[in-house]
Amino acid sequence: MTSALPFTPDTSVKPDVFGFFDPATNTVSYIVKDPASDACAVIDSVMDIDYAAGRITYDHADEIIGHIRSNGWKLEWIIETHVHADHLSAAPYIQQKLGGKLGIGENITIVQDTFGKIFNEGTEFQRDGSQFDRLFKDGDSYTIGTMTAYAMHTPGHTPACMTHVIGDAAFVGDTLFMPDGGSARADFPGGDAHVLYRSIRRVLSLPPETRLFICHDYGPNGRDIKWETTVADERAHNIHVHEGISEAEFVKMREERDKTLAMPKLIIPSLQVNMRAGRLPPRDEDGKTFLKVPVNGL
Repeated sequence: MTSALPFTPDTSVKPDVFGFFDPATNTVSYIVKDPASDACAVIDSVMDIDYAAGRITYDHADEIIGHIRSNGWKLEWIIETHVHADHLSAAPYIQQKLGGKLGIGENITIVQDTFGKIFNEGTEFQRDGSQFDRLFKDGDSYTIGTMTAYAMHTPGHTPACMTHVIGDAAFVGDTLFMPDGGSARADFPGGDAHVLYRSIRRVLSLPPETRLFICHDYGPNGRDIKWETTVADERAHNIHVHEGISEAEFVKMREERDKTLAMPKLIIPSLQVNMRAGRLPPRDEDGKTFLKVPVNGL
């Protein structure tokens, strides 16, 4: 059963959307610009890491910052669709440079509790979402200039996944991929294939002309990288959840497929950083920063 939308979509509002692809993690970050003002938001930014060398850099974030500055725009929001397991967020770095409020779904607290235990973070790690400026509930709204944005809870990949709907554009995180890419995995702690199916059906209940912006693309079968599709196209052609695919069929496919997938290469650093809103773990008494590797913990 599909839950009703917690808001009324307004596809007459058409934000300007700029995608920035990171080939190291196959992630697409976005600037969402209000066409009626200088206000904008950044969604799902990337901090660069050379994991083998333990080196953090900010080339990807600097490209986004440069684009905003060169156009004279005002950054009002930095949005995380969920706690990513395949790339590190650059949200605090961007916030330091440009301002703006940092937001994520309210179920970040569940993710923090789960992975706070896995990484043995101790009582000093706050598990209340206080690292973020705003924790969104299903149906919550916020503004980007003259535009009203809505947060829609779409769990299944993780408990904290939210789809952000801004006029005729929806940013779906890892819930859906391009039609030939299918859907996100549901086997991480807190994931659930049944819940993911229902969340996808909820996304696909948006108006058919709604533009969907994807967080990852891997160029299946050698095609060029893409990150924009529509509700209508996903309903008709998504290889995992097109119209006519039942929940039982989807769950069987998803669970069998997930058993064959390796852990994302950057899952260990990503989770430690992203559950902290993109901040690195605290420095030790010598001023050094370390990431933990939980042996057989994932």
